[in-house]
This record gives sequence, C-alpha cells and structure tokens, in this order.
Amino acid sequence: MDRLEEPARLMIVSDLDHTMVDHHDEENMSLLRFNALWEAHYRFDSLLVFSTGRSPTLYKELRKEKPMLTPDITIMSVGTEITYGNSMVPDDGWVEVLNHKWDRKVVTEETSKFSELKLQSETEQRPHKISFYVDKAKAQDVIKALSDIFQKRGLDVKIIYSGGMDLDILPQGAGKGQALAYLHKKFKSEGKLPKNTLVCGDSGNDAELFSIPDVHGVMVSNAQEELLQWYNENAKSNPKVIHATERCAAGIIQAIGHFGLGPNTSPRDVAKPTEGDAQSIHPNHELVKFFLFLEKWRRAEIENSESFLSSFKADSDASGNLVHPSGAELSLSDALNKIRSCYGDKQGKQFRFWVDQVSSIPIGSNTWLTKFYKWEQSGKNLS
Repeated sequence: MDRLEEPARLMIVSDLDHTMVDHHDEENMSLLRFNALWEAHYRFDSLLVFSTGRSPTLYKELRKEKPMLTPDITIMSVGTEITYGNSMVPDDGWVEVLNHKWDRKVVTEETSKFSELKLQSETEQRPHKISFYVDKAKAQDVIKALSDIFQKRGLDVKIIYSGGMDLDILPQGAGKGQALAYLHKKFKSEGKLPKNTLVCGDSGNDAELFSIPDVHGVMVSNAQEELLQWYNENAKSNPKVIHATERCAAGIIQAIGHFGLGPNTSPRDVAKPTEGDAQSIHPNHELVKFFLFLEKWRRAEIENSESFLSSFKADSDASGNLVHPSGAELSLSDALNKIRSCYGDKQGKQFRFWVDQVSSIPIGSNTWLTKFYKWEQSGKNLS
C-alpha cells in the first residue's frame, strides 16, 4: 500500500484461473506478454491486484506452476482474505468487517443436511468461506433452500455459484466486489484512489467486480456462460464493460488499449529486440527489453549478429555493473561479452525469461539503480 506516494495511474484487479492464467496455453505466451507489458510500462506507477477464488494454499501452488508476477495486493478465497506485498500481510480491518452476522458453526450445521453438497478439500475451507461442489442441475434449488434457512437463523450470508460446479458460502459483506470496494474506500481515505481501475474476469464469482462504480471491466473471450448471462441482464448497456475477443491475459491487454488506459503493446510483440518507442524509454522498459533479447539470443530466434550486442553496449554506461544478491559484481561490458558464448544454447527448447518487481531509482544524472527478480522457465521448471 505504501509503495506509491501518489495515486496509482492504473490498478488492474484480475481473476487468475482462465483470466490472467490460460491453462490451455502450454507456452504461457499470453501471460508472458502481459508480464513484459506490466513491468516495462506500469510497475513503477501502478498497482497489480490478483483476485482469486483460490485459498492461500492453492494460490501458492499456482505460483509454482505458472510464470506469474508478484502482485501488490492479493485477494483470495472469493474475496474473504486480503493481503499485501511479498509477505502477504493480512488486512485485519477486513477481517472485522466480515465477522458481522457470520457464524461458521451454524453454516456448517445447516449445509450438512444437504446430500447434494459435497465439501471441497480442507485447504479450501477458510474462516469466512465454506466451499462445496454441487451438480449444475441441482444448484438453484439448493441455493434457494439454503437462503431461506440462513435467513430464518438470523445469518447474513452470501451464496456464490460459479464454474458450473463450485458453491461458496460467505459473509454477506464478503466477495470479490466488496473486497475491491473496501480497497477503494481505503485508498480514498489516504488520498490515493487510483486514477483508473480495470477489473478482469471469466466466471460467476467475478460478476461483483463489474458492479463497482466507475471501474472499467473486461470479460475475457473465454468467459463462462454464467458471467455472460449476468452481463446480458445487468451490464450490457454499460460502455465501460466489454467482452474481449482475445483469451485470458491477451484479453486484458486488449482492454487496456480499448479503454485508452495506457500503453498496450507488449515488448514481446516488438519484432526486433533492440527496437522500442523512444517516447516510452524508462529503465524498467530497457531492462525488460534486454532480457527479451537474451531469450531470443539463446533460443537462436534472432541472427547471431554483432550489431545486436553493439546496440546494447551503446545503450549501457561503461561504468555500469550487474550486482548479484550474493554481492558479486560484473561490469555490463563483460556481461555482454559473455553473451556471445551462449548463442543458441536453448534452441528448440521451452525456455523463457521474465522479470518481476522491477524498481528503478535515480542515483545521479542519467544513472539509475534498478532492482528486480529474474525468473526463467526451462521445460516445466521455474527458477
């Protein structure tokens, strides 16, 4: 929350499975395209929020499987948990909000009487969320019956059905939309309400996100029937909500361009690794561009030409150094010279680079200190 001193230029609030993350894209290319765009053009003055139905356990598993960036804020368990930063520090104020008229014991007692409900795994049962599987054909009857029972018991709960099988029971004040509204209120009280917010989703538990006032919204092209039905009934006339023609993260990139929220050309979409928009030069952009060049170089997707190395040398300060977390230093010039020997060593292999949490601080005239996490994927291994 304190990383930015001014209101964020853009805050993206995105679901993960089948929205930011395309499980049908074995190369993860749409996600990698988004990563490069975000780190090059947005990380330094914008906020990334992941809003997922996953529990913390399953969220961390996904991060081990897919080339995901580190968000500034993580909303998990269908909007019942909000955490901040790398350490995922919980928001205690949000917990207090959710405790109002919520009795987990009563919910468990009443749902146990329905044979149609099958409890999800223990990892998905959270302090303010109880999750089940239920057949699509029986879902609406079960939801109606439960709603009547909880009302009679004096509980103020919310029942969310999504994915054609998942049924979540939460406090009435919970949900992805309410979590976002809470964050907006918190930012506004600090004078840091983001200038623009883009919400992104694909399923029924994302619908609330599109109901928050003044946000832009994108339903990715592969959005599920339940979300499209909600859109047709509630938001079809809203020009700030679109149904993208691109899948998953590619649809998010499309929405950034559609609404004019900022640059929407990913550095991964630039044909030559040394090309770039002179008006968008920033240390973050140059760093992303360099590692994309290195990826193409090692995959032999560009010509083994001295001109590429010369171009990067020309952009590098002769006195510049790379500093490893261990403290070891290597001059930029020597680092570029070492690159010659690894040309094509990953040719024909599933190999990708991406950078995360890039931050640049000016430390002199035309001199920057840039910190970042470098990740690489070799086959199915992320390191």
